[in-house]
Amino acid sequence: MNMPTLQKLADNGLMYSQWHTTALCSPTRSTFLTGRNHHMNRMASITEASDGFPGAAGRLPAECATIGQVLQDNGYSTFWLGKDHNVPEEDISGGGSRSEWPCNKGFDRYYGFLGGETNNWYPDLVEDNHFIEQPYGPEDGYHLSKDLADNALKMLGDQHASNPSKPWFMWFCPGANHAPHHSPKEYSDKYKGKFDDGYEAYREWVLKRMIDKGVLPKDTALTPINPMPEDVAKTAPLDEVRPWASLNADEKKLFSRMAEVYAGMSEYADAQVGRIVEYLERTKQLDNTLIFYCADNGASGEGSPSGSVNENKFFNSYPDELSENLKFLKTLGGPDTYNHYPTGWAVAFSTPFQMFKRYSQYAGGTCCPMVIHWPKGIKAKGEVRHQYHHSTDIVPTILEAAGLEMPKTYRGVEQYPLAGVSMIYSFDKPKAATQKKQQYYCMLGTRGMWQDGWKAVALHAPLSGTGHYDKDGWELYNVDEDRSEAHNIADKHPDKLKALIDVWFKEAEKNNVLPLDDRNATELFAIDRPQSEPKRNRYIYFPGTSPIPEGVAVNIRGRSYKIVADVDITDKAEGVIFAHGSRFGGHALFIKDHKLYYTYNFLGIGDEQKFVSKAALKPGKHSLGIEFIRDKAGEHNESLGKTTLYVDEHVEVSGPMRSQAGKFTLAGDGLCIGYDSGDNVSQEYSNPGTFTGGTILAVAVDVSEEVYLDLEKEAAMALSRD
Repeated sequence: MNMPTLQKLADNGLMYSQWHTTALCSPTRSTFLTGRNHHMNRMASITEASDGFPGAAGRLPAECATIGQVLQDNGYSTFWLGKDHNVPEEDISGGGSRSEWPCNKGFDRYYGFLGGETNNWYPDLVEDNHFIEQPYGPEDGYHLSKDLADNALKMLGDQHASNPSKPWFMWFCPGANHAPHHSPKEYSDKYKGKFDDGYEAYREWVLKRMIDKGVLPKDTALTPINPMPEDVAKTAPLDEVRPWASLNADEKKLFSRMAEVYAGMSEYADAQVGRIVEYLERTKQLDNTLIFYCADNGASGEGSPSGSVNENKFFNSYPDELSENLKFLKTLGGPDTYNHYPTGWAVAFSTPFQMFKRYSQYAGGTCCPMVIHWPKGIKAKGEVRHQYHHSTDIVPTILEAAGLEMPKTYRGVEQYPLAGVSMIYSFDKPKAATQKKQQYYCMLGTRGMWQDGWKAVALHAPLSGTGHYDKDGWELYNVDEDRSEAHNIADKHPDKLKALIDVWFKEAEKNNVLPLDDRNATELFAIDRPQSEPKRNRYIYFPGTSPIPEGVAVNIRGRSYKIVADVDITDKAEGVIFAHGSRFGGHALFIKDHKLYYTYNFLGIGDEQKFVSKAALKPGKHSLGIEFIRDKAGEHNESLGKTTLYVDEHVEVSGPMRSQAGKFTLAGDGLCIGYDSGDNVSQEYSNPGTFTGGTILAVAVDVSEEVYLDLEKEAAMALSRD
């Protein structure tokens, strides 16, 4: 991959070969914020998987002041752009608490998205403390990475124009290179044919380059592509890697293009960072700006063994199908896809280590690229540092560079001590001993313990849902001598292994790590979490509101439901009445050509499930809606049942339908009344499909046992009173 900005910063700064993360995004980002371990930040996993235990509550405690708050209190302007994913799911809404939003965590300005990911062509955007629509669409050249850089430059420009002597801190977190892998076609096309030899060949090529560049020792071994023991691997079949030689010609063509798109996305994001670096250079701020260019976890294995054109299938535990994916070969990376490469590329892009993102026991999940650039503070140019470091070390490094300390008490609350150590000692002392002495790892049931160059790891697959931690085997590696963790020496050093396991449990107790939780994705996302609103079976929505994020919208997963809309229409009525989700999973009720439509787009697979009224709608007041009766669960836990479309009390059409077991998307695409935000659910209308030719009085979504006709009578009575 061509990354000219990253290369420029590396050539004039330092590369760190043993810099580690928590193996997952939100937890790592919490360590970037506070300098404490992720369980002390209550971020055991992503916010959507919070389970209420102290280490996994999903809210930063008052004992963990952020780097933004400390710098802001010491005269810095503070900016955050891009991904957040540290706001509890129930707070991501127009009426939700703002306590965990960036502007309440020490940041003057924020522009980006609060969820775990977003569609780069149709993002769910927040500016400061409110939701906004994207400024223009992909047909006019929109891409999230460009938009974020545009706003970063505006913030820096405003600062430089009015307060040029004031110091500033910027956290720039593009949606790249997280899924979905969206790239302008001209960038993806630069890499045509570059990955045709497959991921095993790519790993060999990359390892040699890393050794030649001094990033890895000369004797570093390449680990196998499927390293997990068979009994452990079978608990996580979606994490298996299919050997390149076992693929057919179509699969190789698809998988190669997926890597090309990922490379294009990488270079495009790097080009946007380059625009910011060029601005700093032009305004003579670059030399005294401390830049960290890094990732927050290892390469992602969420694309499953066969890759995906819709990553949301992974979060619904639904397998991909080659013939379905091949339909999107020519448009891969564009607005028609929500794509993710297969696990083979995840292993390749984590070369030379075992496994990938989510696996905190192996370096494939935790060891990430890190370049530090600061000409005024670093004399060395283009050198590699091999000291062992972790994402908790960023905050101490910033504080030392700024001549500040984390306060012992903040806003009247005694603070937890920093878990990290400053990296500044290594800047001009390439052979200085590592000042970090130990680091525990734990993510989704996976565990590891590094101490003084040795590492113990538990053989457990993330999200396996098995528990049985007492039955897990453990491996031992001397990382100082075996950088890729290729040689398990547990049998040779049983005492060392036991000692490290004991240290892990001590660290787990000290850092609120227990209890462990490795339920599968569908189970974790379905946990009934505390809400600011009491539970109810009926949700009433009105037009004119911002999109309602899925975390606080009515939950129809795994159950029967009804949708009833009270409308007063003319003979020109057209557009969306109700929509939730996107083309990659969602449902919508709308009027088109004088007919009532209900479509359910099941994970973007095949044709939309479509129900259309027989008769044309007449002007006047109506109750319009549908009823889905769930009969049973399908093979992949999807709901199977029958949907009936109503106009007033009349049945228009009825037929079989299936609905998703999991969320429509992690990207947002909230519930909308009177329009469809972002990427439209149905291809029967164009975004935003705004309702015209009448009035939507209200829309009710009911998940109780009441029958549709009873609700329709209530709606008719309400209409008659208006």
